[in-house]
Amino acid sequence: MNKIKIGMVSLGCSKNQYDAEMMLYVIRKNGWEIVSDPEEGDAVIINTCGFIESAKQEAIDTILEFCELKKEGQVKAVIVTGCLAERYQDELYQQIPEIDVVLGIGSNNTIIENIEKALEGKKIQSYGEKTSLCLEGDRILIGASHFAYVKISEGCDNKCAYCAIPMIRGGFRSRKIENIVEEVKTLASRGVKEVNIVAQDTSKYGFDLYGKYMLPELLKEVCKVKGIVWVRVLYCYPDKITDELLEVMANEEKIVKYLDIPIQHCNGKVLREMNRPGNKETLLNLVHRIREKLPDVILRTTLIAGFPGETDEEFEELCEFVKESKFERLGCFAYSQEENTVAGERTDQIDEEIRQKRAELIMEVQSEIAFKTAENQIGKELLVMVEDKGSEGYCGRSYMDAPDIDTRVYFKSNNIYRAGDFVKVKITETFEYDLIGTVVE
Repeated sequence: MNKIKIGMVSLGCSKNQYDAEMMLYVIRKNGWEIVSDPEEGDAVIINTCGFIESAKQEAIDTILEFCELKKEGQVKAVIVTGCLAERYQDELYQQIPEIDVVLGIGSNNTIIENIEKALEGKKIQSYGEKTSLCLEGDRILIGASHFAYVKISEGCDNKCAYCAIPMIRGGFRSRKIENIVEEVKTLASRGVKEVNIVAQDTSKYGFDLYGKYMLPELLKEVCKVKGIVWVRVLYCYPDKITDELLEVMANEEKIVKYLDIPIQHCNGKVLREMNRPGNKETLLNLVHRIREKLPDVILRTTLIAGFPGETDEEFEELCEFVKESKFERLGCFAYSQEENTVAGERTDQIDEEIRQKRAELIMEVQSEIAFKTAENQIGKELLVMVEDKGSEGYCGRSYMDAPDIDTRVYFKSNNIYRAGDFVKVKITETFEYDLIGTVVE
């Protein structure tokens, strides 16, 4: 009897990918075959994102694509999981009746039985409690095997006015330190060299379990794991970046000097209306404090342009902040009006065209900073993690670059390298944001 073949398309953020990887492990453990091309599966799981409008549209387009393949007889069942499934539930099922299974995040643990039912021709909807989403268990890494994301908590309590994540993912809940460390040990035994620490708010880690912010202690324990070379911290909220955290980052060699701080805006009034703390002065002070304690640090942030009621003057302040703060890595998104959010209900929404234009203007300002950041690396020797080999040579990342979102280092060599190998590269030139160099023998 032929094995059942399962395909997976995982969309959205690294935290959603983490959930997909856990489902894949359960599927393989059940004896089914996981196919690299999801179009070749008997059933396909579409693990969706439902955060902002563009992500929702990508998810819907993907679902419709596989429903068409089902109609043609190429796949037998379409299963929808993830944030879109959790957020829209009955609405999603009603609007796309070709879907066989819709599972909310609290029903991921029922993936096997529901695929079986779908292949028997049954239609299923299941929405378990959000807290039923399992945070512990083995995974099959999607894509690269030399780096991995490690999710240290689930959900969020911050209630930012524009964000639907607490509604989708539920309240904040941390994993135990010993469980996370055990997972990192398992990853290291399988050849993972870099772990990227992720959560909706990594800096709040442990507060619910231990009564205080425990990210510094967690990082110290993770750094003890043999085989791990780089530890990277993503999604730290600015108001929770303590001196203790910065000291650990400064003292632990394995922690790359890279910090991702989603600040969204700098104007005090806009931030208050976003239900976020701070203002331009406090954020600039934070940037100064981090750079003082972590020389050569690379800072990344995300901004929102066109938040409801944002005036021309407040937007200009944001532009000036970008110039002054000089974040090496920065992304700006046009505000997305989301239903059932505080900001989404406001009547002073800004025209979509203006939102997009403002986001583009921010990125024009940032491009000069990014180009200068790249040019400043010329002549330096950087430790590079090899990622891939093409016809023109090798491609990798330095400590300055997080997976999937940042720039690359390109170099040629007659040596044979594998993904995950480390090599020292002297930077000789730049190509837009990327770096080009030669191997230091």
